[in-house]
Amino acid sequence: MKIIICGGHLTPALAVVDELKKRSINDVIFIGRARATEGERVPSAESIVIPNLGIKFYAIPTGRLQRKFTRYTLPSLLKAPVGVISSLLILSQEKPDVVISFGSYVALPVVIAAWVLGIPSITHEQTVKGGLSNQWISRFAKKIALSWPDSKQFFPEEKCVVTGIPIRREILNLKRHRTNRPAIFITGGNQGAHSINEAILEVIESLLDKYEVYHQTGGAEKFRDFEMLTARVSQLPRKLQKRYHVFKWLNSSELVDVYSRASLVVGRSGANTLSEVAYLGIPGLFIPLPWAGSGEQDKNAQMLASTGAALVLQQERLSPRRLLTAINAMVLRLDDYKVAAKKAKKLINPNAAKLFVDEAIKLVNKNNER
Repeated sequence: MKIIICGGHLTPALAVVDELKKRSINDVIFIGRARATEGERVPSAESIVIPNLGIKFYAIPTGRLQRKFTRYTLPSLLKAPVGVISSLLILSQEKPDVVISFGSYVALPVVIAAWVLGIPSITHEQTVKGGLSNQWISRFAKKIALSWPDSKQFFPEEKCVVTGIPIRREILNLKRHRTNRPAIFITGGNQGAHSINEAILEVIESLLDKYEVYHQTGGAEKFRDFEMLTARVSQLPRKLQKRYHVFKWLNSSELVDVYSRASLVVGRSGANTLSEVAYLGIPGLFIPLPWAGSGEQDKNAQMLASTGAALVLQQERLSPRRLLTAINAMVLRLDDYKVAAKKAKKLINPNAAKLFVDEAIKLVNKNNER
């Protein structure tokens, strides 16, 4: 069986790759993007991680779906047909049995190409409210795997199945470590969160006076947050410098190590981060990305906050002082938040990767019966 995986959401894709390997399905190809963001030279995480796993990787040029007009809108529209043509050529050459999509603009042309060629596809929706790309992809995919039952209202019901979010085996099997002082994990995902990084810059000395800080900044060339924060911390006393651990992005083993020590996670509320934090029972301070499609990150954050496991600080209220105050307040009540966070674990299905792969194989078998 040959499987093509596509899309921009790498974390659940890696969990599914691992599940496929467990079933001795090794003929896997990945189609993704070459760059992390438009207009920059920073390579995407998948273009680095996937080849290192021994999986063939194709980068296709395609246009990002945009909700507002920017200087990238017209170039993106012009790239869209190129993405479909590139996908048609790759799929015609590779002849996969099924296409597995993890959403985002880079998956859309691949799923369209699969539909044209009569190859079945399944897409995974991570957020509570369906993303823009998956709303388009759902028109061409045979099956839509949902993370949350509430998402059914956004897609054709007959295509929907609830699987949960696939979580990597390393995180499912993670063992927690004790630390000498509370450890704060600040993350904006692989692309980073510049506004959070700016706020942290102003209060980093105060944080390091009390806490061990693990900070994933992203590697955007436009802002150079990694370099900015590294330079700032280098001016601090040596004992504080030793408490600061900074990364542009984290591979799976590094992320597991950080999660194993984290007392509190501070960052955006993308579906992957939220699911991992909930499963691990780590309290979270979330600053939802307000311009993520239709407030999807806010819905994610509020869902976890409703269990008592998290606090939400809205982007428009974000300031260095408020962020520091919120972190200190949560650490003071950390035991209460931990109790709630352990209960939030029931929101996450640890068998999601298995259920998702089961659905993909069903599509292959059904297609072969024709």
